[in-house]
Amino acid sequence: MSKIEDKLYTTRYRVDHNTHLKIADMEVCRKCEGKPCTIFCPAKVYIWDEDHIRVVYEGCLECGSCRIGCPYFNITWNFPRGGYGVQHKFG
Repeated sequence: MSKIEDKLYTTRYRVDHNTHLKIADMEVCRKCEGKPCTIFCPAKVYIWDEDHIRVVYEGCLECGSCRIGCPYFNITWNFPRGGYGVQHKFG
């Protein structure tokens, strides 16, 4: 069985300088117990950094799990602008 890292290797990104992911209210993140966004994101986009969440959107797989995984719906998710974002390589 392939590891997730092997599968992610076949994924390429065209990074936009504008993020398509935003935290609506950082205070909500500070009060959140367990910080589930740091666990359920397969690309590890959300990183708890002392007193705030860092969003490393450049590696986002655009799966949308953060839209529904945040118990407070505190993450705003949009598709990247046309021509940017994830590109899957097959073969």
